[in-house]
Amino acid sequence: MGVYREVSPGVFSVGVIDWDRRLFDELIPLPDGTSYNAYLVRGGEKNALIDSADPPFGRALLENLERLGIDRLDYVVAHHAEQDHSGSIPAVLERFPEAKVVCTPRCRELLEEHLKISAEKFETVEDRATLSLGGKTLEFLYTPWVHWPETMVTYLKEDEILFSCDFFGSHFATSDLFADPKIIYEPAKRYYAEIMMPFRAIIRKNLEVVDPLSIKMIAPSHGPLHADPSFIVEAYRDWASEDVKNEVVIPFVSMHGSTRLMVDYLTDGLIARGIGVKRFDIAVSDVGKMAEALVDAATLVVATCTVLGGPHPNAAHVAFLANALRPKTRFASIIGSYGWGGKTVKAIQEAIPLLKVEVMEPVLAKGLPGEEDYQALDQLADEILKRHQELGIA
Repeated sequence: MGVYREVSPGVFSVGVIDWDRRLFDELIPLPDGTSYNAYLVRGGEKNALIDSADPPFGRALLENLERLGIDRLDYVVAHHAEQDHSGSIPAVLERFPEAKVVCTPRCRELLEEHLKISAEKFETVEDRATLSLGGKTLEFLYTPWVHWPETMVTYLKEDEILFSCDFFGSHFATSDLFADPKIIYEPAKRYYAEIMMPFRAIIRKNLEVVDPLSIKMIAPSHGPLHADPSFIVEAYRDWASEDVKNEVVIPFVSMHGSTRLMVDYLTDGLIARGIGVKRFDIAVSDVGKMAEALVDAATLVVATCTVLGGPHPNAAHVAFLANALRPKTRFASIIGSYGWGGKTVKAIQEAIPLLKVEVMEPVLAKGLPGEEDYQALDQLADEILKRHQELGIA
């Protein structure tokens, strides 16, 4: 589960790999597992552990420190109070009672509340504060809402390493210490979509915090390290921008085939008009893949059959999820079928109040779609093309 490895002179990766985890926060699918990265910085005078591990992996973390020969720990830097980062801090403090927990004042409050760490164990730091370990200088930079309010990152000045916590991370279990950009791009984008996308305006501000730093390496709290920092920083800059692509995301659910016929027709029509389509049968699809698709898409079309007068529960869940993730999508519409009536359109529209989208004319068919319904879908495809052209992306 874990083994220590040197990433720079006096700097060691001591975290653990969770190869088999498939669900995070009882919500986020993890098709590739994850890791709980922690780092030991050994200075000439003092030692600092940066982050810890999810509670079930605390023993493995301590074993890595023992293998490394650490018999004294002066500081535990807590970037973020969520338990996958901080949950093993009580076990670390029990093993190294002399250690102080270094964190923001807000993080201290959360750690006292969630982990019951006593007040005397903390040493809070302000933004841009530094801590010398003897030949190794840690600088702490506040990066709030990446993705909790108390979050900070740590910059190791002499080695030019940014310990970035969740910033620039990925849920990706691998034996490779450093990321291959060709492999990690999609897991990192998915991670951004599921965790960071609701905070993209703040992400842009926090990119400005780290931009002035001379960074040779980024060491996140999940996934492999980045030996090419510019790759992941520029990817974040693109994802967090307001630029959208000539793409339509179509999550759909169809009980008896009518809505699927409409989705097939609209998909073909959009492709014929030169518009990219990413469609997901939400009864069986990975919601993480859909979230990833929403990072760039200009338009979202929710396609649903009608159940008891409203949208299918899976479609309602997708609308709720999109509203929570708040992608930069500009346009939206609703298509689907019904048997005897209902309020599907109203329910979907009311479920997405946080999306800053223009809602285009819905297309609802009674039973199997007929000629008029297909004509309406053509008109919707034309309208989507027109809107994309106005943005200069089609």
